Amino acid sequence: MPVPSVFLDKRDELERSEFQYGLEAGRLAVSLDLLTDALVMVGQHGVYCQSARQPGKPAMDIQIIQQHLEQSKELLRSVMDELRKR
Repeated sequence: MPVPSVFLDKRDELERSEFQYGLEAGRLAVSLDLLTDALVMVGQHGVYCQSARQPGKPAMDIQIIQQHLEQSKELLRSVMDELRKR
């Protein structure tokens, strides 16, 4: 199943954010929202997919995915901060 283009799928959010923050920062804001939604879904999955080695923690692949999503958000936030400084 092909993934729909973000420019079509999130058109309303993009238009709102681009108007409010400008083109680049608006797109970064929508990207942060998408990453946050992905983190929530991964977190929910992690509740059911527990680590055999570390009871009470998500499986290692879920932990790695969460870490990468959080780091991606951190990078996007830093770009937004740099854009605001300009």
